[in-house]
Amino acid sequence: MSDLLYSEEEEALRAALRDLLADHCDAAGVIVRTESEAPHDRELWKALSDGMGLAGLLVPEAQGGQGATHREVAVVLEELGRAVAPVPYLTSAVVATEALLGCGGEEAAKLLSALASGRTVGVLTVALSVAPGGAHKAVRYEDGGLHGELTGIADASAADVLLVPATDGDLYAVDADAVTVTPQVSLDLTRPLATVAFDGAPARRLGAAEPAVRRGLRAGAGLLASEQLGLADWSLTETVRYLKDRKQFNRPVGGFQALKHRLAQLWLEVVHTRAAARNAADALATGGEDADVAVALAAAYAAPVAVHAAEEAVQLHGGIGMTWEHPAHLYLKRAKADSIAYGTAGAHREALAGLVDLQAP
Repeated sequence: MSDLLYSEEEEALRAALRDLLADHCDAAGVIVRTESEAPHDRELWKALSDGMGLAGLLVPEAQGGQGATHREVAVVLEELGRAVAPVPYLTSAVVATEALLGCGGEEAAKLLSALASGRTVGVLTVALSVAPGGAHKAVRYEDGGLHGELTGIADASAADVLLVPATDGDLYAVDADAVTVTPQVSLDLTRPLATVAFDGAPARRLGAAEPAVRRGLRAGAGLLASEQLGLADWSLTETVRYLKDRKQFNRPVGGFQALKHRLAQLWLEVVHTRAAARNAADALATGGEDADVAVALAAAYAAPVAVHAAEEAVQLHGGIGMTWEHPAHLYLKRAKADSIAYGTAGAHREALAGLVDLQAP
């Protein structure tokens, strides 16, 4: 049985990353960025990938990566979730990278090195709402090019290269400047969605699409739980801090019994989410046979907790929690968007029931 507690190295990584995010990713800056034409923070992405080498954590050292595991990636995602950082880390450094690791071959190896450096951002063109093993749209491959349109693609506007499943069963690499990316209206402006149109875009074959897509989405679903943990943890911590300071009837609001009960309940939920998220990250790292169970369990549990924590943050901050200037809305929107990313909690519960042979009544 693996030790799910954070190692010294993981805690050191967390501390370094939290310091970096405190300097580069303040809430006011993120809100301003969501109102601009360029929601992604390129400078922060450069600091994460060039400065700290975090884009290549899952890539073996022989291919220019750090050769780390999903446990370290989970710590990174917790901290990025706490800051609602507008960077394509989950989509490029986790999902696209895992899909490439499932391909093999020279073209995939070359792309892996590029993604590991962080100088190239990769995005798997499967809608953000698709669960591991779920049905997804593909485009047509003909005469060396791809034809068709895909919607709901997260972070496509930040991508340099797209990994595209085609109807012939293969996965292809396409340069982003060869396609038309049209932004869609997104609830979470820090992880924008887009439609990608292919009109004969030149494509390079990477390998079989099905196992690569499944691998990418499974890692995405399992590690998203760590991002949701970060969101929930920030929401709880900030709400407790606010309620200690805020006074009503000449005493701190946090002293009222009803609010104490709500926060105690939320604390329990966050602790349980940490256990589930750590278990999923560890199962993905060790590649154990129960990894699918661990991922489905974490994904089913973490999503509603993150939403509940963000809702409580908005409500318990009172009037200020409803304002655009206060960051609580960033967390609520990200938590809501995450709750349908890589499969809903309901879809994962259904998958979990099948995996442990628990039949519906």
